[in-house]
This record gives sequence, C-alpha cells and structure tokens, in this order.
Amino acid sequence: MSELIAQLSDEAISLLIKLIQTPSFSREEADTAASIEEFLAQHNIAAQRQGNNVWAVSRDFDPQKPTILLNSHHDTVKPGVAWTYPPFGAVLEGDRLTGLGSNDAGASAVSLLAVFRYFYDQPTAFNLICAITAEEEISGANGIKSILPVLGKIDLGIVGEPTGMNAAVAEKGLLVLDGLARGRTGHAARNEGENALYKALDDIAWLRSYQFPAVSPLLGPVKMTVTQLSAGTQHNVVPDECRYVVDVRPTECYSNEEILATVRAHVQAEITPRSTHLQSSGIALGHPLVRKAVAMGKNTYGSPTLSDQALMRFDTLKMGPGDSARSHAPDEYILLSEIRAGIADYIKLLTDFTL
Repeated sequence: MSELIAQLSDEAISLLIKLIQTPSFSREEADTAASIEEFLAQHNIAAQRQGNNVWAVSRDFDPQKPTILLNSHHDTVKPGVAWTYPPFGAVLEGDRLTGLGSNDAGASAVSLLAVFRYFYDQPTAFNLICAITAEEEISGANGIKSILPVLGKIDLGIVGEPTGMNAAVAEKGLLVLDGLARGRTGHAARNEGENALYKALDDIAWLRSYQFPAVSPLLGPVKMTVTQLSAGTQHNVVPDECRYVVDVRPTECYSNEEILATVRAHVQAEITPRSTHLQSSGIALGHPLVRKAVAMGKNTYGSPTLSDQALMRFDTLKMGPGDSARSHAPDEYILLSEIRAGIADYIKLLTDFTL
C-alpha cells in the first residue's frame, strides 16, 4: 500500500510542477483547469467542468451515503516585484519546489487529487467529491460558490489550504463596509455648512474603540479596521460627503448580519455592505473528523485568514500541506516532503472514517 501512496505522490508532484509553470491568475485559470481535466482523464476518472472549476465524484457514488467534499483552488495572486526566482519556473532544489501557487494552494490541490484517486474505487462509508476550483483569491462569483448547487448535498468538507497539516477548526469571515457620511457645504472661513468629515471621524472613533462583547475562544474578538477615507474637493469648502471603508473580520460568535446591524445602530453614516456571504466558519471540536485528527497528533487552532470555507454552509475542516506564512510572499515554495506527508495524513484521516 505504501508503494501506491508513493506513486500517487510522485504523480501529484509532477502535476504541481505543470500547474506552477502555467499562469493561473484569478479569472484566468482556463489552462490549469484543462491540465487538471487531462490529469483525471489520464487516470480513467471522468471529470466535470463548469467555467474553470473541475470536479469528479466517487466511481460508485451512492446517494444513501454521506458525501465528503475535498476542495482546494488552482488560481493564484499575481507575483510581486521582489521575487528572485522565476514565478513560473517551478525550480526544484533538493526537497524545495519554488514557484507561484506552490504553497497556496497547489500543494493542497494535487494532494487532495491524490487522495481522491486512492479512494476512488475503494469501498467506503462515504462518497467523495474532489473539486479543484477557481477565483478563491478574490472570493469570486465563478468559483466554488457557482458549483455548490450542482454538487448536491454535502455533509462534510475538507478545504485544502496551507496549515502545516494541522486542523484549522475555525476561520474568521470577512465583511467589507462602505460608509457614506452626509453633510452640507459651506465656506471654510465662516461658520457655515455641516462637515461630513467630522461626522465620519466620530464614526471612526466609535469603530476604533468598540468591542463586541462575545469573544471566540479560538479566533479572539471581532476585529474592525477603517482602511480608507476620502472627503472634500478643495481647501476652503466644507465637505458635504465623506466616504470610508471598514474591514471587519467576524468570528463564529456573530453573523455578518448581526455585525452590520450593530454598526448601523451606532454610526451616523449610511453603511452599505459589499456582501454578507463570507461568514466565519468552522467545525465542532467533538466532530468525528476533528477527534480523529487530534488522535493523529494534529493541533487544532483558529485561522485568521479567509478561504472558500467561508462559502460553505456545512461542517468544514481546513487542512493542508505548507505554511500560510509563505502565501502571497516572494519566492513562495513547498517542500516535496510536505506533499508526501500530507497525502499520507489525508489518507490516514479518511481510512475507516464514518460520519
């Protein structure tokens, strides 16, 4: 059996090298999607595709069994100017493979494909769907969100992101708010007008100091940060509008809708959310998958970074090879040993697993 896992790992690494060598910025993932389709076809697995999302289902899919989704993404951010390696070079030096998307999240994607192949024609107590999807880096409408209705009922998800193969049992969400404070113009030299900027500053003072009462044991407090501010047309005119942007990182203690209502109740500006669908997500510590991960020696923790886990309305565990600190960084890399160990751990996690 270890020979099979070694072979699956070798083939996963070969696929990862090909993916790194193929640019796949968000909304531009057609070529890597084609490579994933071709990879599955080469191994006699029928792939389905919608847009740049590719997925496959267990050979003997049984609707009476629970279904586990294996999901990761194949899109990447754009490389910064500080790279010293070629971002698409897939440079292999000993155990270290350097290239854009190697860590986030190519290693997880190819590892989950290997795990899916391992269980593809084995009798299990569950169905598997493996979906390698697009637009994760921008929380895009044409990513995992677009195919979840097509996949049918999902009972559990394993989301592949670089966690060092530890178990991220909770994840902060994201809520971006646009504030518009309104006033009335007047001449700055006289006591005229109603300064919208001052109203916005009062709002910002509240946003900076307010603490939501409930604090997550894993994720800490809800975090609100004002990140942009714009007002005024010229130095001698009292501004009648001031716009600001608030980045909110919710925890499982509050829904995005509850946070929105609280902010609106305390500020003067009109508050418009860009969306409310990126909720905090996670899984109970008593869930059988978490218990098995802990029994394998995996640490549990709350993740501050956002992933497609936020779009899933079923139990999810975020877990994958690599280190989140390497993501979106110059000379991003993955260790081949991390991929091999990750595949073995995923297989161990799901072997004889029941929901």
